[in-house]
Amino acid sequence: MRCPGCGVDDDRVVDSRPSTSGDAVRRRRECRRCALRFTTFERVETPELMVRKRSGGLVPFSRRKVHEGMARAGKGRLAPAALEEAALEVEQAVRASGATEISSEQVGLQVLAQLRELDQVAYVLFASVYKDFQGPEDFEQELSTLRKEAPPKSA
Repeated sequence: MRCPGCGVDDDRVVDSRPSTSGDAVRRRRECRRCALRFTTFERVETPELMVRKRSGGLVPFSRRKVHEGMARAGKGRLAPAALEEAALEVEQAVRASGATEISSEQVGLQVLAQLRELDQVAYVLFASVYKDFQGPEDFEQELSTLRKEAPPKSA
């Protein structure tokens, strides 16, 4: 690692720890020549994941977009930390396929699965947009399916 002060490639690692987000390693370094201390971050570089939209276009996968969509569906109902964890789970699930290109339908199904676990109201709201509900009967059908698959509530 080149020192940002003197440009020499001779440093030592003073401290190493995971970053607060957990997706990188934070290293505190010291230049052996000028004694300047600086911080570097190591991250795993994953191949870019592309999403094939319904229109046929390709866009890069964005965990932020997944998070925003889930946040809109669960506005005021879901904790920010739970949303962040769910968005990460969606990304991990779509990356687990090993493909570099996935369909927007695959992403949507993963989002639905996460919302079903987090909050059923948010799930139905997201499903109404994702599945393009046209009337009350679509809501009734989805709620019926949700009731059949949900475990009975304990008293």
